[in-house]
Amino acid sequence: MSKQLILGSSSIYRRTLLERLRIPFEWVSPEIDETRLDNESINEFVQRLAYEKALAVSRQLPSSQKEVVIIGSDQAATFEGQILGKPRNFKNAFKQLSSFSGNTVTFMTALCVLDNHTKTFDLNISENKVTFRKLREEEITNYLTIEKPFDCAGSFKCEGFGIALFEKITGDDPNALIGLPLIKLCTALRKVGLNPLNTQSL
Repeated sequence: MSKQLILGSSSIYRRTLLERLRIPFEWVSPEIDETRLDNESINEFVQRLAYEKALAVSRQLPSSQKEVVIIGSDQAATFEGQILGKPRNFKNAFKQLSSFSGNTVTFMTALCVLDNHTKTFDLNISENKVTFRKLREEEITNYLTIEKPFDCAGSFKCEGFGIALFEKITGDDPNALIGLPLIKLCTALRKVGLNPLNTQSL
């Protein structure tokens, strides 16, 4: 029996990334409490949430549904020691991007791949740093008007027009910036018998 793949996320960005691997999958919203615990480091925070998302999906499945692999992922963007929230509107996004001008924002993206049969899991984290150009107010306004990235932490979409804001990106996987580190995901999936290059969909 082939294993079923489930993405524990309602994010359209993560679904789009996972589609690139050409492995059939379903997605389920994990519905967990994403409050950060007291004295929890940023790395601990995103890794805990990635694991809890995968576990929440596992608990929603019937006990008979064993041959399932579940993906959980979580991300936090940090600047000057603070976790960045989603701006939600133009004013907040403009303030965020203005503060980033000439500075570097760090993105921590955690990935958990859970084998629902054995209850074993692979948990890791990717770090990417985005250095912004010196941005003029007119550039920020034009960008926000065009792309409206108000549901994205950091107020930009690196897979879209947001790339024009940057001076450089450093890290082990640019896909992690969008929400799912595909290089590490491929490695974890191969360990549980889901090699993207062996799928029937190729």
